[in-house]
Amino acid sequence: MAGFLTTHVLDTAQGCPGKGIKIDLYAISGDTRTYLRSLVTNGDGRTDSHILPQDEFKTGTYELVFHVGAYFDAAGIDLPEPKFLDTVPLRFGMSEEAHYHVPLLVSPYSFSTYRGS
Repeated sequence: MAGFLTTHVLDTAQGCPGKGIKIDLYAISGDTRTYLRSLVTNGDGRTDSHILPQDEFKTGTYELVFHVGAYFDAAGIDLPEPKFLDTVPLRFGMSEEAHYHVPLLVSPYSFSTYRGS
């Protein structure tokens, strides 16, 4: 099976999927950060397509940047400026041709991630 990358966002403060969150994907090579694409989460907090599809998959280091500040603004959550979390970058490695699932669990003041399935 060729590899691919998926993600999703769960809003742990409100107990719901993170709908409408922009996610940017970058490839990392040494000190070089190369933009690959942006997607937006749907009503289930997932992207409608793989964030890195099989036909573009390569092992290496990547970064997902989740634009959660705009999401919390749109949800009407009153936060002080500057926000504690505005963008959340997650840098990770993919070392084999496999399905990598990298979710984000987020609130206005914390986040966590893990390698999912």
